[in-house]
Amino acid sequence: MNIHDKTNDWGLAKFGVGQPVRRTEDPVLVQGHGRYTDDQNLANQAYAIFVRSRNGHGVIKNIDTKAARTMPGVLAIYTGADLGAYGTLKCIVPFKNRDGSEMKKPKRPSLPTDKVRFVGDPIAVVVATTVAQAKDAAEAIETDIEPLPAVTKASEAAKPGAPTLYDEAPGNVALDYLYGDPAKVADAFAKAAHVTKLTLINSRLVVNAMEPRAAIGEFDAKSGRFTLHVGCQGAFGMKNQLVDILGVPADKVRVLIGNVGGSFGMKAAVYPEYVPLLHAARELGRPVKWTADRFESFVSDHHGRDHEFVGELALDAKGKFLAVRFVGYGNMGAYLAPVAPLMSTLNIVKNAVSIYKVPLIEVATKCMFTNSVLVSAYRGAGRPEGNYYMERLIDRAAEEMGIDRFALRRRNQIKASEIPYASSSGMQYDSGDFPAIFERAVELADVKGFKLRKRGAKKRGKLRGLGIGSYLEVTAPPNKEMGGIRFEPNGDVTIITGTLDYGQGHAAPFAQVLTEKLGVPFDRIKLLQGDSDELLAGGGTGGSRSMYASGTAILEGADEVIAKGKQIAGAVLEASAGDIEFAAGHFTIAGTDRSIGIMELAEKLRAGLKLPEGVPHSLSVKHVTKEPIPSVFPNGCHVAEVEIDPDTGVIEVVSYKSVNDFGTIINPMLVAGQVHGGVVQGIGQALMENTAYDAEGQLLTGSYMDYAMPRAEDMPEIGFESHPVPAKANPLGVKGCGEAGCAGALTSMMNAIVDALSEYGVINIDMPATPERVWQAIEDAKARHAM
Repeated sequence: MNIHDKTNDWGLAKFGVGQPVRRTEDPVLVQGHGRYTDDQNLANQAYAIFVRSRNGHGVIKNIDTKAARTMPGVLAIYTGADLGAYGTLKCIVPFKNRDGSEMKKPKRPSLPTDKVRFVGDPIAVVVATTVAQAKDAAEAIETDIEPLPAVTKASEAAKPGAPTLYDEAPGNVALDYLYGDPAKVADAFAKAAHVTKLTLINSRLVVNAMEPRAAIGEFDAKSGRFTLHVGCQGAFGMKNQLVDILGVPADKVRVLIGNVGGSFGMKAAVYPEYVPLLHAARELGRPVKWTADRFESFVSDHHGRDHEFVGELALDAKGKFLAVRFVGYGNMGAYLAPVAPLMSTLNIVKNAVSIYKVPLIEVATKCMFTNSVLVSAYRGAGRPEGNYYMERLIDRAAEEMGIDRFALRRRNQIKASEIPYASSSGMQYDSGDFPAIFERAVELADVKGFKLRKRGAKKRGKLRGLGIGSYLEVTAPPNKEMGGIRFEPNGDVTIITGTLDYGQGHAAPFAQVLTEKLGVPFDRIKLLQGDSDELLAGGGTGGSRSMYASGTAILEGADEVIAKGKQIAGAVLEASAGDIEFAAGHFTIAGTDRSIGIMELAEKLRAGLKLPEGVPHSLSVKHVTKEPIPSVFPNGCHVAEVEIDPDTGVIEVVSYKSVNDFGTIINPMLVAGQVHGGVVQGIGQALMENTAYDAEGQLLTGSYMDYAMPRAEDMPEIGFESHPVPAKANPLGVKGCGEAGCAGALTSMMNAIVDALSEYGVINIDMPATPERVWQAIEDAKARHAM
């Protein structure tokens, strides 16, 4: 995409692809003028409060609502018995067990009638004229729940005699997953000169989006139509899920989304609260609003990560990788979220082999039900986990074999000349220069000078460690996307697409693509994503897909605009459409200087331009991509340095550098910001974030008093550099960037911490590496050496 005239009145040089254009949403958001779900209030709306289980596991004997129903302001109280006409929340991934049988997908009603299965399970909803009245009535509801033993850890749930959550899921196994050929992998391990083995825990996280979940249910009795105002990751997908659960035709559901204050995967799916809100709105004839408080968020928002794996890497005598094997557990929580099994199964397969030549991979995962909050996608959704497991194994193998860890990586990297490369994960890498990125990261981080810095730290009584973490991510699976372009009556141009901005800053880069393609003024371009009535398709935002998916759709839609414009311009300029060329925002008769700008043409159409029969009367298009848009392969290398105080276990991140390949970069300012955010979340998981349950299933880390979040003072300056190798799978050459920071941070941080602790003979430490854990690891190592 080259615009020939970079000096036109619309500033293409300033606002085109590759320019660091400021986020156009920010002036509104930073002044507090954003419109989030809780900012919305509808006429005559009522308020809902949910009653939640205080038991981790138990049989529902009775829910007594009699006293609560008579309290002031109470309009209605609903339990699961009132919602029997609706469908259940569903897991949509079509996995099969290793023996070919179907995975277990127990039905989940919006409000349970038989058992509660985690603390926070919603069991009733009170609707009243004020929030305070609804809260008072909710506290007056008496529940009789017969306690049952609980289990919250996946490996514990797999043990004989563990409490069973579902009769139809013996042993609490939702899915017994297998990828690869175990016999071939076993043979490779048997022939290996060396095998490295590590137990690797990817700890559970509370997502903690800035904006708590909230929703308003509406029902129009005349049209029989439901409307849900909600913060989520895509209007089209949310609508389709609701249509299925409500059991109504597609035209009877509308989803409207304003600003969304973060999600990271957590707000992607329908939650059980949404159906009772819509039911209440229909029954009461008025809108019903609910906003979670922060404690509700801790105990009911989907959590992230929570995997337990044993990783093994087989190598020949020279350190060449022969096979890798991961066997372990994925915690699903009490019910299956729509894509819950994906993170600990297929996404480990796709991402663990990363940038390396690994002939064979086996992943064997038991996805387990436990008495805990559901686990679903969290920034990376299995991608950072897979990369983390591989990079930890490589560091350990290098130490055990006496091979330099940098050299071991170099000899197993896929070379640029070997791409396209068919990975053992089943993916075909279409682009990349992994060795060049690795070497630049080593140079940027001044790895050569590390020994000197380590000696300086030792003089100050500190342990210094350097960790390197290469990563490759396989983005969201192929699907189609909408790229509608509408020329508005006021002269604006609206992009309509089915991704959803929940903090990423879509408006500016999407407009940059359209500006460069069509020459439309950047400041006249608007973005519409959050109204399901406007969408013909939409995969939502997730899996780092938005830029390449919507970008491809916008380009294809723009091609249709150009084709229509040539016909219209031909009529205006009195020339054949075949003689019309388009460049830099102008339609021109080939070989002449006679032309008309696209915005001028749109203005003439608004003014009622008379056109011959058969010529389009509008430049607007409603376009959906012709084919599913393939996955892409962002990759990079991050290098972290830490210093540890051995007397306290306190870790300071003293240096952080990264080199990343995101293909064509539309807006470098926004890309750097995405990496920064991901790195912060990765460092948070590595150092401090920890979700803990007691033996009865009570969440012990249910507030910010108990759950540590990273703060500015915990973060280093994050070095960011790009080494773009354009993707070949989409016309922009774009690769996703939204999740990469986590993948690089988990690997480099934990490798750096273990490197620092290796002075005491520590070979592994689980996340989070809190001061207590680090101090204890040092003391344990001292005790071993003293024996």
